[in-house]
Amino acid sequence: MIIIDTHSHIYLEEFDTDRDDVISRAKERGVSKIILPAIDLDSLGRVLKTCHDFPGFCYPLLGLHPEEVKTNYRDVLNQMKPLLENGDSPFIGVGEVGLDFYWDQTYREEQIRAFEIQIGWAIEFNLPLIIHSRSAHRELVDTLLKYKSDSLRGIFHCFGGTQEECEELLQFSGFYLGIGGVLTFKKSSLPLVVKDVPLDRLVVETDSPYLAPVPHRGKRNESSFVYDVVKKLAEIKQLPIDIVAEATTRNAEKLFF
Repeated sequence: MIIIDTHSHIYLEEFDTDRDDVISRAKERGVSKIILPAIDLDSLGRVLKTCHDFPGFCYPLLGLHPEEVKTNYRDVLNQMKPLLENGDSPFIGVGEVGLDFYWDQTYREEQIRAFEIQIGWAIEFNLPLIIHSRSAHRELVDTLLKYKSDSLRGIFHCFGGTQEECEELLQFSGFYLGIGGVLTFKKSSLPLVVKDVPLDRLVVETDSPYLAPVPHRGKRNESSFVYDVVKKLAEIKQLPIDIVAEATTRNAEKLFF
């Protein structure tokens, strides 16, 4: 069984003391690749070093996370874009980008504009777009509709929305729903929502070190735990775990590789 963790931050300092062991445990659980989204300029060095240390296993993304968008966002993006223009660019996607109005809406308009600029990168460089959205569903859909095109593709990271929101997002035919640990939470409504979503529209992720799935909830999340997400998804779909792992891996391969 082969699984791809499509969203992990194992480059963060939370893993500095045992990153090798974390990678080993992931491989033991069938993980074949881990996708590492950046969140800002400072994180890029860590992302690239981790990918350098684990070649052919960890792959980098470049993007400005909505919670990191401030008044200087244009300067930050102007420093990031040349890294994609480089002919030898190692980045296989644009992410983690999007909109987050959960805690603070101070930079609401800046977030939307930064998101639009990075959508443009995904189209210009023909790269998948990894989208973070929290308390911003309507703004997300309205923004994406302006750029709806056959070439735009990606993942709605850490999807946890309603049935209605799910249907709205699936209208973007090049996108997958990223399913993580929330699927396993006791009070989660996500199982009912994803039950009827076709397997060819789903990928799995951990968002390590956050949102560890049951039975690891409350602990530091890591890529080996993506197995528990696949297991739960298989239960919901009433399919063999191998079938679910194969389908979600095929989707991730199609998107990134």
